[in-house]
Amino acid sequence: MAFVNWLKRRFVVIAGLITLGYLLLPNVIVTVFSFNKPKGRFNYEWQEFSLDAWKDPCGVADMCGSLSLSLQIALWATLGATVLGAMIAFALVRYRFRARGAVSSLIFLPMAMPEVVMAASLLTLFLNMGIQLGFWTILIAHIMFCLSFVVTAVKARVMSMDPRLEQAAQDLYAGPVQTFLRVTLPIAAPGIAAGALLAFALSFDDFIITNFNAGSTVTFPMFVWGSAQRGTPVQINVIGTAMFLIAVLLVVTSMVISNRRKKRKV
Repeated sequence: MAFVNWLKRRFVVIAGLITLGYLLLPNVIVTVFSFNKPKGRFNYEWQEFSLDAWKDPCGVADMCGSLSLSLQIALWATLGATVLGAMIAFALVRYRFRARGAVSSLIFLPMAMPEVVMAASLLTLFLNMGIQLGFWTILIAHIMFCLSFVVTAVKARVMSMDPRLEQAAQDLYAGPVQTFLRVTLPIAAPGIAAGALLAFALSFDDFIITNFNAGSTVTFPMFVWGSAQRGTPVQINVIGTAMFLIAVLLVVTSMVISNRRKKRKV
């Protein structure tokens, strides 16, 4: 009976840990197989422990080139989507204009529709305009795709802001620029950062929209998909593990900084 009561009190925590473990299981498998030395072309069965792939992560032809291209596109797409998304979010929250509701609905439409619909639509647009498919078409497509997610994150943050803080800054003779840089922007920064991180992850990981609008350009997700047809090199697991560890490190660092700030305020 005591065990049942203990289980009831901690059921939510246990269920959360089990769910988290299930979600992280693929990452664990990718990490383990990054130390494998397969005897064939496919890295699907464990053979023996080896550090060869970690010593030479760019040993596969064109893999690091496609990775570098994906990082460049993700960074530029994040910058473009974050700037445009933040301005759109502020406009939708702070200003009243005609068709405001329609614009708000259209902004969120890409989040609701399947990626293949947006990919085909953008491809049709580029072809009708005579634009050659490649780096720039991928970048434009990624900005259009990530824009909705940035607007959602920033808009939620802006809606929760207390306008009296900006009014207090204006009462203290702060100009519009000073008020924005010293009051509005720092308060909205967490939402903008969340939107930027989400945009980077979506852009770097995207395959469907990229595949439609890439032409002969090969990004890292497309390289992985193509390699899976011929044989999966271990270096792909190495890159995946490295990206996962970097993401975890960033999250842990942000949590440590946030906790230190809270302790200082207390």
